[in-house]
Amino acid sequence: MPRDLTPSTIENTFVLKALTERIRLDSRSFNQLRDLDISFSSTDFGVVDVKLGRTRVIARISAEISQPYADRPYDGLFIISTEISPMAAPTFEAGRKSEDELVISRIIEKSIRRSGALDTEALCIISGEKCWAVRADVHFLDHDGGLMDAACIAVSAGLLHFRRPDITIVGVGSRREVIVHPITERVPVPLAVLHVPICVTFSFFDVRKASAAIAGLPGKDNMKEADDDDVEEENDSSTTVLVDATLQEELLRHGYMSVTANTNREICQIQKGGDMPVEVGKLLSCAEAAIMVAEKVTKLINKRLKEDEARRNVGNLLVEARAENDRYIV
Repeated sequence: MPRDLTPSTIENTFVLKALTERIRLDSRSFNQLRDLDISFSSTDFGVVDVKLGRTRVIARISAEISQPYADRPYDGLFIISTEISPMAAPTFEAGRKSEDELVISRIIEKSIRRSGALDTEALCIISGEKCWAVRADVHFLDHDGGLMDAACIAVSAGLLHFRRPDITIVGVGSRREVIVHPITERVPVPLAVLHVPICVTFSFFDVRKASAAIAGLPGKDNMKEADDDDVEEENDSSTTVLVDATLQEELLRHGYMSVTANTNREICQIQKGGDMPVEVGKLLSCAEAAIMVAEKVTKLINKRLKEDEARRNVGNLLVEARAENDRYIV
């Protein structure tokens, strides 16, 4: 049976009191990410290991030739599959998707597939007959908060790192055949990634509810005792926003918002959960912060991709090969 992760009353009080004093247990600022580590497989393309603090996610991108949908004959297929086992946390159960896992899979689906990050038209081989079916398998190994953010980073980096085999179409008409060339015969082809979506999750804490919980008073009774002027003055100062919350902070938050952005300063998706109302100005500032985080994470992904490419090309003479001749102007 899965075990529910419920913090004790002492942990509850300690974390909430620290937040009211603008202190996080890991000494980070409220808008600071945890240490992000991205590593790629040295043998296979499209295998990414992402560590966000103590949260660990592995994504594997694969591709095979399939048949396109009848209503979209010019598009290829792109499928995202998530799996959260009890290895990540005892609150998850093998073979049965929990409510948290469904929310995570839907956000990843909206962030990457529905936002058009991958050009599916470039996956078409023969219209209405054959296409590439790209599949992203996401495995969650350790859960310490931020599963959505780590999974989105892993899938985006995996799509950029993946290479599909090159193909040749021979024949005419109904006798057309597709020849798939192995990597040893032809250089593999990268996917057509249009943009890199990065998901950032913001956790909201109501300072007044937290103060009432610390004092041992029910939140609703404490709200009734407040004056009308105090109720009207409830604004951004009464809401504490954390970026990249840990598991302990996620269990105590009053609401959250997941924002997916890219380096083009585009918002791909926004999803808000919880019953805590948030001011419009606070939401706009969160969206602006998500864009800044997306730019920072994208730079790190590109840096790791260049490092992996340089490591793979050591001793490879084909890297310096060119088809054109040198031109000299006399």
